[in-house]
Amino acid sequence: MALSTLQKPDTRRRLPTPPGSGVPAPRPRWRGRDVTAHRLFVAPSVLSLIVLGLYPLIFIVLTALSESSLGRPFQEWVGTANIEAALADSDVVAALARNTVYAIFVSTASVVLGVATALALFRSARSGALVRTLLLLPMITPPVVVGILWKLIFNPSGGLFNTILTFFGYSGDPVSVLASPTLAFLGVAIADVWEWSPLIALLVFAALLGQDPEVTEAAALDGAGGIRLFAQITLPAIAGTIAAAFLIRIVLAFKVFDLVYIMTAGGPGQSTTVPAYLIYQAALQQFDLGRAGTITLLLAVVVTLVTLPVVAITRRLHHD
Repeated sequence: MALSTLQKPDTRRRLPTPPGSGVPAPRPRWRGRDVTAHRLFVAPSVLSLIVLGLYPLIFIVLTALSESSLGRPFQEWVGTANIEAALADSDVVAALARNTVYAIFVSTASVVLGVATALALFRSARSGALVRTLLLLPMITPPVVVGILWKLIFNPSGGLFNTILTFFGYSGDPVSVLASPTLAFLGVAIADVWEWSPLIALLVFAALLGQDPEVTEAAALDGAGGIRLFAQITLPAIAGTIAAAFLIRIVLAFKVFDLVYIMTAGGPGQSTTVPAYLIYQAALQQFDLGRAGTITLLLAVVVTLVTLPVVAITRRLHHD
C-alpha cells in the first residue's frame, strides 16, 4: 500500500461540544491520585460517623435485646423482654411523658425569650456589645455550676428567691421550691431556660443581622412599624432560623440530666425524674445495661416522634 494512502492521525485540538448539540459531553476522568486524595479527605468524616454514631447505636440495640451487666455484657439473648418490661414499668412511662412535656415547655419559653432578647439587641446593635457578652455568660457556664447556682437561689434558708418574696411583703413560711412535688419541676425548668435562652438569642440575632435593610426601610416608608413590621417583614425573614433553633433546643431539653442530678436528684419522689436519670440509675447504680439500653431506645423513639414535625416545618420554612 502506498504511503500516500495512509491516513494520518488527527492531531487537531477538539473544541468542547456546545450545549444542545445532541452529542454528550465527554465525562471527566478521575485520576488515581485524585481518587486517593478524595478518599483521604472523606475518611475522617466516615470514621467519626462510625465511631461516634453507628457503633454506639449497635451496642445499645444489642444490650436492649440481651441480659447485660456493666462488667458482663451480652450474657443471654432475651429478645424483646427488656422492652416489654420497660413499657410495663409505670416509672419509665411517666418519665418519658414528663420529659416530653418538659422539653416542649422549656423549648417554647426559651424561643420566646430568645427572640425577644435578640430583637432588643438588634435595636441596640452598636451600643450593646457589653450587654451581648453578659447575656452569653449563662450559655458558657458549665451546667453543673448552673445547677448549684439555682439550687442556692431556691434555698429556703436565705436564698435569693425567698429574699425577694420577703421584700415584696410575703410573711409566710419559706417556700422550698425544690422540695415541693409541684414546684420542683418548674424550678429545674427555670434554670434550664436561663441557661439556654442565650443560644436562641444568638442564632436569631445573627439572622436579624443578615436581613436586607432596604426591605425594612421600604416597609417603614410605606407606614409599617412596630408589631406590624415585625409580623409582616421581620418574622417571615427569620422564621426558618427560629424553627431550626427550636429544633436544637428541644433536642437539648430531652437530654437534660445534669440539672436534675444537681438540683433534685430526681425527687421529691419521682416528680423530676427524666429518662436520662433513669438511664444513669440503671447503668451506674444498678449495673443493668439491658434496662439502660432499653430506656435509651425508647427515649430515641420519643425524640424522633416529637422532632419529626419540627423538622418538616423547618424544611418548609427554609424552602419558602
